[in-house]
Amino acid sequence: MSVSRIAIVAPDGTWTYGDLEEASRRVAGALRGETDDLNQARVAFLVPPGCRYAAVQRGIWRAGGVAVPLGLSHPPAELEYVVRDSAAAWVVGEAASRDVLAPIATAAGARFVTTDDLLRADLTVGPYTRERDLPHIGPTRRAMIVYTSGTTARPKGVVTTHANLGAQIAALVEAWGWTPTDRLLLVLPLHHVHGIVNGLGSALAVSATCEILPAFDAERVWERLASGEITVFTAVPTIYRRLIASWDAASPALRAARSAGARRARLMMSGSAALPVQTLERWREITGHTLLERYGMTEIGMALSNPLHGERRPGFVGTPLPGVDVRLVDESGAPAADGVPGELEVRGPGVFLEYWQRAEETRAALHDGWFRTGDVAVIERGAYRLLGRTSVDIIKSGGFKVSALEIEEALRQHPAIAECAVVGVGDPEWGERVSAAVELRPRATLTLDELRRWAQARLAPYKVPGALQVVPALPRNAMGKVVKPEVAALFDRSGSRRSIAGAEAPALQGDS
Repeated sequence: MSVSRIAIVAPDGTWTYGDLEEASRRVAGALRGETDDLNQARVAFLVPPGCRYAAVQRGIWRAGGVAVPLGLSHPPAELEYVVRDSAAAWVVGEAASRDVLAPIATAAGARFVTTDDLLRADLTVGPYTRERDLPHIGPTRRAMIVYTSGTTARPKGVVTTHANLGAQIAALVEAWGWTPTDRLLLVLPLHHVHGIVNGLGSALAVSATCEILPAFDAERVWERLASGEITVFTAVPTIYRRLIASWDAASPALRAARSAGARRARLMMSGSAALPVQTLERWREITGHTLLERYGMTEIGMALSNPLHGERRPGFVGTPLPGVDVRLVDESGAPAADGVPGELEVRGPGVFLEYWQRAEETRAALHDGWFRTGDVAVIERGAYRLLGRTSVDIIKSGGFKVSALEIEEALRQHPAIAECAVVGVGDPEWGERVSAAVELRPRATLTLDELRRWAQARLAPYKVPGALQVVPALPRNAMGKVVKPEVAALFDRSGSRRSIAGAEAPALQGDS
């Protein structure tokens, strides 16, 4: 690695790899103080994406600590929960966040320190002297705790070791062809693995350049894509939908410039939520790129990916990444028959170590080295197609197992619907009622009867929504993923769990 290569371009500066090395050493020295090794003490940090974020993250690791990234959008109560649950010894934040973080740290028995203090540490005297060796960080040490979104319960801390992170990144570097000449445009938050591992981690691992925007802004993203300087871009479906809307609203000349620049990128990816086929096709029309879909989770990093070169099939998430084993099992845990849906399980060196201080939940999630993802998939023509979550995306109605993702894909074809989310809402007669929450296109209207008449020509009777909620915006988390329990709550609050008078009832049958 050349220390003069540009590592990060961000709102807080442009740093070379030499700058990052120096800054992370200062952070490590300041955190260690008089000790030789943090010995896996947790360090929670709330730092905006940029140079200082990377320095703090690396400095924590170099000092022997465990990095616990905090979400910039999270309210104080959620920040306090993570600090307490992780038993953090340190809380790091910008000076502007002192009023929020310092009381949280004090109440949790942690020490608050600003990034300014860490980066100003004098490495020439006292405990920070350059001559002091940094601790040896073995591969089995804990490296990071990332908290899950906590949509069904309090968030769990997912613990990954240095070996886990190394394996996750190595698989992506090989599969996606990362090289030092790459320039990544990163607009994702850095308290999720999509941004941390797929983005920043992969770019820095090969000495590429990571260009970071402070937050997603469609016009700014298009400006950078139009420049032709960006080689890799990864985002969530919501971002691509907003970029498409921005492109559609632009002048013909600006559209042409944007499309020409975007075509010069070598790779564009989508993940963290299901990618609607119409979004994939429209993006291909605009940029020439068929978005590379992949599948992963906080607990495993990435497990499946469409190919870098070769056919990328809409609705499919590809095949196992290098070093990753994947299988489908039925409800008894036995291998699912060919062509039969099953729960997806993953094994490999990237699979997480444990849920922090939750031994029982760790044992429930891991068995014989296999991680139970809770996602249902099927193999078709050698590639995996996701059907949804066993808990929220697989609806059991009238004895049928219904894929919410399949219904959503169909409903997105309705001319009035801009976006939708389908959930199963408890129903005394059918077990669960298929229920749809939708965002409408400008000036569009839609009633349940209209939607049902339209859907009956496209979906089996037991898949047609029996309840409808029109909402200004679907509830989403920081990654743009729809929070299904909050969608279901919309129907509970509104009393929209209604029977379908006169509708053709699905025939009852056993679970399939």
